[in-house]
This record gives sequence, C-alpha cells and structure tokens, in this order.
Amino acid sequence: MMHPHTELRYIDDKIGFGVFATRLIPKGTITWALDDLDQILEPEAVQALEEDRKKLVLKYSYRNQDGKYILCWDNGRYVNRSFHANCIGTAYEIEIAVRDIHPGEQLTDDYGSLNVDEPFECFPEEGTDRTRVMPGDLQQYADVWDA
Repeated sequence: MMHPHTELRYIDDKIGFGVFATRLIPKGTITWALDDLDQILEPEAVQALEEDRKKLVLKYSYRNQDGKYILCWDNGRYVNRSFHANCIGTAYEIEIAVRDIHPGEQLTDDYGSLNVDEPFECFPEEGTDRTRVMPGDLQQYADVWDA
C-alpha cells in the first residue's frame, strides 16, 4: 500500500505515470508496504501466462527475496526508476524514504534493487554513468544501498 500522502500523475508519453508526494515525506518514513490485496505469484505461474498478460505482470511487478513476483494492486506499481532513487525496498516487504521527499517530488526506486530477470536500457540521467538495469545489480550495489 502506497503512503497516503501520494498521488498518481501523468508525466508524458515516454514515461507514462508516476507517483508524487502531496506532503513532505520525511527520511525514514515507510512509503510502501505489502498488503493483503497485492498479488504474490509463483514464478511458474507467471511463466505459464499467455504472452500479453505475462508482459504486463513482468512490467508492473518486482521479485521479492524468495523469487516470487509481487504485483501491487494500487499506485505502487507506478513508482518509476531512478539511479538516484529516494526510496529503497527492504527484506521486510516495505520501502522507506532514504531522504526527505518534498511535495510535488516523484517517488522513485532503483529498479536494480528489485531482482529483475532481464536487463533493460534506461533514460539518461545526470550524475551517473549507469544506463542499464541489470539482473546482477542487487548484488553489485547492495553495499551502496545499505549505506
């Protein structure tokens, strides 16, 4: 479940939608938590889906520490990616703000922390030479994210 002081906004045709803060969300605040309406899918169930449905599940889900796919029922599925993310997931099925998130600011995750199956190209971003999210990012950047 997304933090209550957020809203879904349309960004543009390239990015689509994003989740934005409507009030200050202080560093350390839980910004998302798994709840009983989120779908938890076994990898075999996802692989057995018809291709169009599988594509959507893979686009809007992440893999937890057990390798299961989590498909959020609410706006959590619209949190976009950034290599300078202001939120980070934990092993406890919650995400927290890693710095203050100001009203009007988009909530973002580093998708490398979401246990992705396939690499994908990203829009260029200032202040980093990273241009792709890779399946091994979780292990490669874990110490940086933990700090």
